[in-house]
Amino acid sequence: MPVVHVIDHPLVQHKLTLMREKDRSTNSFRRLMHELSMLMAYEVTRDMPTQLIDIETPLETMRSPVIDGKKTVFVSVMRAGGGFLDGMLEIIPGARVGHVGLYRDPRTLMAVEYYLKMPDQMEERDAIVLDPMLATGNSAAAAVERLKEFKPRSIRFVSLLAAPEGLQNFHAQHPDVPVYTAAIDRQLDEHGYILPGLGDAGDRLFGTK
Repeated sequence: MPVVHVIDHPLVQHKLTLMREKDRSTNSFRRLMHELSMLMAYEVTRDMPTQLIDIETPLETMRSPVIDGKKTVFVSVMRAGGGFLDGMLEIIPGARVGHVGLYRDPRTLMAVEYYLKMPDQMEERDAIVLDPMLATGNSAAAAVERLKEFKPRSIRFVSLLAAPEGLQNFHAQHPDVPVYTAAIDRQLDEHGYILPGLGDAGDRLFGTK
C-alpha cells in the first residue's frame, strides 16, 4: 500500500507559505529552503535505526542510542535538489551524498538523465531522495528507478510540494517507496507545473529563468 506522509508541523507550513510568495527574493527563498529542509529532516528520519553505544557522562557510564550517519545517503535530484540537500546535511553531517542529473523535456514532460553518481556499498545504506517538486512524477520515478539498480537497504522520497497526479504516477511505478512532503497541492497545469505551487524551484533558488 503506497504511503504518503504530509509534514504539517506549523513551522514547516509557515516557512512554506513564505516561499510561495512570488515577490520573495532569491536570497530569502534559498534561506527558507535551507531552514525548511532542516525541519523536514526531523520527520523523515523519525524511524531511522539506532544502536546502543557505551559512553561516559560526567557522573557515570551508560548505554545510549546513536544513528549511523554513514549508513545514510542523500540522493540529490539535480539541480533543485541541491538547495534541499544543505539543510539535511546539517542534521546528519556524516551522510554520504549521491546525485542524479535529470531534466524535463518540455515537449514530452519526460525525464532525461545526464548525470549519475552514487557512493559505494549502497546495499548497506538507507537512501533519502531529495527533489523539491513532485509534479508529473516522471523525474521522481526515473530517479528512483536508477537508484534501485544500486540495491540500497531502503528508499524514501522527500519533496516540498506534490501534485495528486505526480503522486499517483510515482506510486504506480514505486508503491514500495514512501513519500514525505510538506503539502499536496491542487493539480498540474497544462505545462506540468504544480498549482498553486511556488513556481520553478530551481529558477527561484538560483535566480535563473
